[in-house]
Parts: sequence; structure tokens; C-alpha cells
Amino acid sequence: MSYTGIIFSKNGTKIMSNKAEVVEVSASILAANPCNLVEEIKAVQSAGANRLHIDIMDGHFVPNMSFGPHTINMLKRHSTLPFEVHLMVKNCDDFISMFSASADTIIIHPESTDHLHRSLSLIKGRQLRTGIALNPGAPLEFLYPVIDMVDYILIMSVNPGFGGQDFIPSSLERIEKVRNYLEQKNLSCDLAVDGGVNLQTAPRIIQAGANVLVAGSAIFKQTSYIKAIQQLQSHNL
Repeated sequence: MSYTGIIFSKNGTKIMSNKAEVVEVSASILAANPCNLVEEIKAVQSAGANRLHIDIMDGHFVPNMSFGPHTINMLKRHSTLPFEVHLMVKNCDDFISMFSASADTIIIHPESTDHLHRSLSLIKGRQLRTGIALNPGAPLEFLYPVIDMVDYILIMSVNPGFGGQDFIPSSLERIEKVRNYLEQKNLSCDLAVDGGVNLQTAPRIIQAGANVLVAGSAIFKQTSYIKAIQQLQSHNL
């Protein structure tokens, strides 16, 4: 990962952008055709997606349900893309082992565990990348005590559970605060955004400091996956 960097004036005002030089797109398969998932993930891989984002929902942490471990294990056979498994569940420790065989990154919510450090250690112990997701109402301070254990930060720009929601504008300030913190601490960590990502919101999200765009409807509801992904990856949106 690389960034244009941030420069602060004497009074602390930011005078240079923290825009990422490389933007990656993680295709969220929750928006894909559920009757045709193998072909869908093959299509977005061929179209240039960098990763696959997989929302696991238990009907308790969020009011919806999605994929089980057997389905994701089977899909893993049909793609070489990194699988980012986003656990939107209660008692996330119970799910870490279920999905560790298919995941490259496991992303958890601090509210889903009584012991965040231990849960992240469980993921690390399986030689996987660790991620923390922050809902719109979650304090950013959840990150700071465990930031040295985290490879991936996911800012939720909608309330989780359903696709196709509108981007929450106040998320931009949260993205910028996290990027500034990472830069000031000289930490290398993916900063991703999930929710309402499209051609209108992507430029502002990138400008705020994100380097990974999680996109569902903006890809799978479009006629051309190639064009949709290339436009999201472009800095000239």
C-alpha cells in the first residue's frame, strides 16, 4: 500500500491529501445472483476485482442471514482471489474456526466478542489476516488498544445487514480520522469502506483515505462488470 501522504501545518491543519495511490475493489457477493454464485465470482475475477468480500450474517447480530461455511468452502475452489470473510454475527469466536479454511482475512466486530484481543489472537493463530469492522455508531477508539494486531480496518458506511443502502456522509470524517491515525503512527494497514459505494461516493471515499472499496450493487447490478470495476479503481472518477 502507498499513499500520497499527509502534511500538517504548524497549527495542525492538513494541507496535503491522504489519497491512496492504489485503490483495490473487493466485490461483495451478497449482491450477486445467489442462483449462480460460481459464475458470478468467476466473472468478477475475470473483470479485474482484487478481492472477494463475503458477508456472514446469523440473523441475530444483524436482521438477515447469508452464507454457511460449506457454501464458502465450495466457492473457494472456483476463485484465486483473496476471500475477505466479514463476520456479522454474535459470539464471533464460534465462527472463526468455521470459516478459517476458506478465509484469507477474517473481519470481526468489537461488539461481537467479550475479549477482542483474544478473538484477534484466534485469527492470527490460524495464520490469517485480521480485520476489525466498525459500524456507524461504533467508537473509533475500539481500534486503538489492538491496532498492532490488525491488518484490515473496515469502516461501515451503512448500518450492516442489507445491501443497496445509501452512504452515510459522516463516514467520510471517520475514514479520514483513521487514515490520519495510521499515518501518524506509521502503521501499514488496509482501510476499507463498505456500504453505499458507487461512482458518486467513491471519489470522496478515496480522497478521505480508503484504499479498498467494498462494492456490491455497484458491480453486480451493472451491465458490464469490467467497466464497473475499472471505474471504481480509477482515480479520475
